[in-house]
Amino acid sequence: MRNKVALITGSASGIGKRIAIDLAKRGYNVVINYNTSQQNAEKLGSYLTETYHVDTLCLKGDVSKSGDCERLVHESFERFGTIDILINNAGPYIHERKSLIDYSNEEWEYLVNGNLNSVFYLSSKIIPRMREQKWGRIINFGFDRAETTPGWLYRSAFASAKVGLVSLTKTLAQEEAPYGITVNMICPGDITSGSKEVEIDQSKGTFDVNTPVGRAGTGGDISRIVSFLCEDESDFITGSIIAATGGKDVLSKVKR
Repeated sequence: MRNKVALITGSASGIGKRIAIDLAKRGYNVVINYNTSQQNAEKLGSYLTETYHVDTLCLKGDVSKSGDCERLVHESFERFGTIDILINNAGPYIHERKSLIDYSNEEWEYLVNGNLNSVFYLSSKIIPRMREQKWGRIINFGFDRAETTPGWLYRSAFASAKVGLVSLTKTLAQEEAPYGITVNMICPGDITSGSKEVEIDQSKGTFDVNTPVGRAGTGGDISRIVSFLCEDESDFITGSIIAATGGKDVLSKVKR
């Protein structure tokens, strides 16, 4: 049996990197997508191949651009013949706090394209192949309580795109269920940049007063959910919006 192939967008660093490592541990071949971090991507690819003996492919591409997404899929198909798992991890974000009227058209389109339209760009090209093989996994990313359509102060573009992605996730799950394809969304809590690439065990000895479970969230918390959803036996879970926040009320911490 061949190894399944996972395309993980934005996987040269951060949570995407943690996901790539944990899937490679389980024997998945990995397509590592990056936009600017070529050196990090190639270093990760070499590590996964040498350590876990899986095949990897590093591909540059900006997921906010439909042409780049089409090329990512084409080159992945050329190398592996298929993509079994699509993990839409890349999510363009502008850290500056901005009211809606302060966004330029270019900024708004970049955020909406990168966080919502990119899932269409990639899924529409990959799903036909998944349908042929009667198996597939698509995993999207949201934010705390995105399924309740909350307002998020100074994050109008990002929040609007992710809330739209909730509906798209549930719609795709219904459309693709007859073909053995599951579609789910993970909504991480407040995972800081220093914790995005680490394993769960590395946070066990620390205490986080702001998180009810008592420790900070890690990339390992998220990759563990991803790995579970990718299992054959997880086929009954689809159209789900899965929170991983440690009980923290993320949005209530936003201040004016």
